Amino acid sequence: MSLNHSNGHTQTSVLTAGLNRLARNLWWTWNQDAQAIYEELSPHAWRYFQHNPVEIMHEVSPTELRVRLQDSVFEAKVRSVLESFESYMSDERTWGAANAAALRDRPVAYFSAEYGFHESLPIAAGGLGILSADHAKSASDLGLGFVGIGLFYREGYFRQSINHENWQIEANALLDPRRLPLDPVLDESGNTIIASLSLALGSITFRAWRLNVGRVPLYLIDTDLPENDTPVRDLTRHVYGGDSSNRIMQELLLGIGGVRLLRTMGIDPSVFHMNEGHAAFLAWELLREKMAAGMTFEDALAATREECVFTTHTPLDAGHDRFGVDLLEYAASKYLKAFKQCRKQIIGLGRVNPSDDKETFCMTVLALKTARAANGVSELHGRVSRSMWRALWPDRAEDDIPIGHITNGVHLLSWMTPTTWRFWKRRGGDDWPGQADSPEFWAKAENSAFFSDEELWALRYVLRRKLIEFCRHRLYIQSRRFGPGEYLPSDMLLDPEALTIGFGRRAAAYKRMTLLFRDLDAIVELAKDAQRPIQFIFSGKAHPRDDEGKRLIQKIIHLSEHSPLSGSLVFLENFDVEVARAMISGCDVWLNNPRRPLEASGTSGMKGAAHGSLNLSVMDGWWREAYDGNNGFAIGDDSNPSDPEEQDRLDAENLLRVLAEEVIPTFYDRDSAGLPRHWIRMIRRAMAGLGPRFNTRRMVQEYVEKIYLPRSS
Repeated sequence: MSLNHSNGHTQTSVLTAGLNRLARNLWWTWNQDAQAIYEELSPHAWRYFQHNPVEIMHEVSPTELRVRLQDSVFEAKVRSVLESFESYMSDERTWGAANAAALRDRPVAYFSAEYGFHESLPIAAGGLGILSADHAKSASDLGLGFVGIGLFYREGYFRQSINHENWQIEANALLDPRRLPLDPVLDESGNTIIASLSLALGSITFRAWRLNVGRVPLYLIDTDLPENDTPVRDLTRHVYGGDSSNRIMQELLLGIGGVRLLRTMGIDPSVFHMNEGHAAFLAWELLREKMAAGMTFEDALAATREECVFTTHTPLDAGHDRFGVDLLEYAASKYLKAFKQCRKQIIGLGRVNPSDDKETFCMTVLALKTARAANGVSELHGRVSRSMWRALWPDRAEDDIPIGHITNGVHLLSWMTPTTWRFWKRRGGDDWPGQADSPEFWAKAENSAFFSDEELWALRYVLRRKLIEFCRHRLYIQSRRFGPGEYLPSDMLLDPEALTIGFGRRAAAYKRMTLLFRDLDAIVELAKDAQRPIQFIFSGKAHPRDDEGKRLIQKIIHLSEHSPLSGSLVFLENFDVEVARAMISGCDVWLNNPRRPLEASGTSGMKGAAHGSLNLSVMDGWWREAYDGNNGFAIGDDSNPSDPEEQDRLDAENLLRVLAEEVIPTFYDRDSAGLPRHWIRMIRRAMAGLGPRFNTRRMVQEYVEKIYLPRSS
């Protein structure tokens, strides 16, 4: 689309069309200049509709938009953003074109049960979805041949609120595809593309919605069609919703339905990437296709392995989906008829011991048996996974078990706030977004000529202030449900001068949300030091059926209201991408204290370095690869006792010690200009070392070079 026209009315029409097109492409989620355009059109609607440009384009009439574009300053901003977008979309000189041309015609098909792109599209439950979305964004940046497959959950993941007893309450809201950047997938005649499969619920008919992620198409399967019965329509209602029966139906739909959707659209992938075991039924469909074409089971299995790769994301045994064989045979009974004499072998693919009829069917086992390559998501997680699944390769030494590792990363631009974006753009110039993953760019952070200590410390003050005001606003809204006078007024909560420590993630027991408060008196003494105060911002959701996780949240909120920590400890409801972005950017320290080695990788702490936040973490997941002694803080060493209680005790003691002896003194050690020079040196070190290394550009390049390409070129 050309933006250069002489006629004023034509120019306005072109810009309007460009804004509508951009609103329907998630490229805007990693370009702050684009977001600023939509926010300027309607600041209130931008906040109210969770920063959704599609809603803005519905809110602002064509007449209003036409008039607004007569403002030469605003028109120039719009033109600049649209030119950047067009340049991005049309650029053929990408890393993928130069290094992975074989994937252009036969792309990678990436299957994931959840994607966490943005707060306006809440179809992810946690870190797996965030990682999947960031993976797709970097695939776009790299110019890879890549398509994503997922499910469209029309009520998304639940919205969390806290009741009068400080107990988590879940509620869902209907998502309207017309108000989201989703387009129905149509055939050449403009008709909706429909596919189907037969399961216990009957014949399941489904369609798909296309989500444009820069250059990458993502297809979300949807069963909410009038020809389906209510149980079928509800299959894609909630993220991981319902019982085991619903869960297995969702996973059959994702894997088998996803392959059928690709075939219906004429897409012929060279690689099928099973991102976690939820997607592993895709291997069944690939086997069925090959056997229907005349292959034996053994030959079909060998050929399927050549096409499939697998990433496992959890060292927790409970994190691997297992289904009783009775449930499996019930759910897939109609589908399994296609396998006739080899039915037992097909089911055996999900068992460590195929001949053990008492063993449950495990999705991770199915994925490992049908993939040519498998990986964990950090070096330690790779090692733990080899130990965890060694029974699948009884004749091999543990170190020789074929599960490697590719350490996770984050899509840095997606986690920028407007303040941080502007800080780096002033230093990187107009091509700053293209430098966001560059080691050469980040290396400059250690040079005071690039920006001064004063400028960096000013950035930290601005970000901390913005976080605290964000918290006060959210806490005011939370408190209104309970009437006036019950708790501290929100404007008395938190101190813009105090060392601010954040903790935001799923409220699962192994993440140990309350470890910090094991010795409450000691923490209160540190927090209430008038000369060196500290404060804590917590947020996180517990799974709806996880009462233990809900009790952890309840304890945090109780401490925030009814302990000496009142005013210095807060809990923010409804942890989502927006809350995470605010916390990660504004906190001085990001706390991570899972029970090692149960954090496969973790990515939240990776997002902080660009904002000048430092990590305080146990030596688990990515941090044990990142920590160098000068770029953050470590809780304990690179080991852990086998007894969980002993580990909790030691980690709690070490956490207190590091806070008291390292974190707090370093933060408050100020020179005559009021600057914490050593703290600032640590920030610079973190910026220079973590940004270029722990990002999804590097991660996706590793997937291409180590896993996607070797047998697809």
